[in-house]
Amino acid sequence: MCGPCFTVATRTHGTCPDCGHHRLLPGPPAQDGGPRCAPCAGILHNFHCARCNHEGEFYRRGICARCALRDDLTALLLTNPADRTPANRLVDVLCQADRPESIITWKRSAKVQALLTAVSSGQTPLSHEGLDSHRDTAGRAADHLRALLVHHGLLPHQDPYLSRFEAWIDVKLRPMPAEVAKPVEHFAKWHHLRRIRAMATPGKTAQGPVHSAKQEITETIKFLDWLWQTHHRTAATCTQQDVDTWLTTGPTTRKAIRTFFIFAKKTGTNLRVEIGHYAAKGRPAIPQEQRLAWLKELLTGTSESLPYRVAGTLLLLYAQPLVRVAALRTDAVNINDTTGTITISLGTHPVPVPQPFAELLSHHLRNRPNLRTASGTESHWLFPGSRAGQHLHPNTIMLRLRGLGIELLGSRNTALDEHLSVTPPPLVADALGYSYQVTFLHADAAGDAWSRYVGQTRPK
Repeated sequence: MCGPCFTVATRTHGTCPDCGHHRLLPGPPAQDGGPRCAPCAGILHNFHCARCNHEGEFYRRGICARCALRDDLTALLLTNPADRTPANRLVDVLCQADRPESIITWKRSAKVQALLTAVSSGQTPLSHEGLDSHRDTAGRAADHLRALLVHHGLLPHQDPYLSRFEAWIDVKLRPMPAEVAKPVEHFAKWHHLRRIRAMATPGKTAQGPVHSAKQEITETIKFLDWLWQTHHRTAATCTQQDVDTWLTTGPTTRKAIRTFFIFAKKTGTNLRVEIGHYAAKGRPAIPQEQRLAWLKELLTGTSESLPYRVAGTLLLLYAQPLVRVAALRTDAVNINDTTGTITISLGTHPVPVPQPFAELLSHHLRNRPNLRTASGTESHWLFPGSRAGQHLHPNTIMLRLRGLGIELLGSRNTALDEHLSVTPPPLVADALGYSYQVTFLHADAAGDAWSRYVGQTRPK
């Protein structure tokens, strides 16, 4: 047998059609059934691990990959541990991976081995601060290990976006002159960082607020650097004319400095500058025919893999932002065992899932990807990420759907408009997880009669 065929044969488990036992099926299929177990196929080789008796492919000298991984980790982490209890728990956590070969490959890195050794010896405390100290030398390895430790309860929850945001602020401040760095640091840490720390919880990711904060801080840095380099003025001596010149000679993203000057006014740094609200000049949308064509492609076509077809359908059918799609949990989907109908909770009450999307969603639930990490099959995310305990990043979904040619904001606006054309704004808001204000604004923009719905009190 060639290598790939041997690998498939020694990793195929199921029910043998001859004897009816559930075990490894390395034998070729019979005429009227699928692959068979070794005894039924007349294969004399013993596929059982000499240590744990697991039946499958040998990885090293008669033992399976999981036992080989435990040997390696025992030698690496339990030779001279500072505290044997957490070191043993760390070994158990890493050995729980559904595919232990991936952990074996991961730990071959010299950076990973140095990190694990430092944690085991006590040189690096088993804490978020300890892992942060390896950010410059083993950033990705430290983040991966952090995700595993948080998922299995060895470390308290820490929002990954928040921790990376803190490091991002420090990196941004380093090359700037003091005249620019001081007000930016004050704004970034006392306005944004303190606010995001207060709202970040295990059930509420900081991804959206961090993204918005980065945009505002970046634009503020650009403005204050230009102000210092061009006019030799600071945030405290900035004039209204400086701000007006900056805003009228560049892109609309410059409007993001408004939050900085609101903060500057509250703290007494600058009381002279006023910046009004920015109103978008256009509202992107796509033709309804194009939306339906994309829905048909995602539901029946093969242009993308299953998870991204499901995510795209949630956008096009239920007008869901990708940040919310990525963070959906499996318990948001409810399958009625009696009737077979499926509902999904996106707002205050579940909404029905029509066919053929119901079948597609059900198939995705049974075949979610990224469940072969050390988190096992315990992930509660509808779209699990590659790191334990984390969901797929919204930007990953965004790039895949944009790669297909789907205009994301226009698709969401058109989908929401279609719902509002037949349903009152308050009901759409409750069903899809929007605020009443947003649905009424969309109804107004679309010119729908429901925006003047007399049965509801319009929010002010």
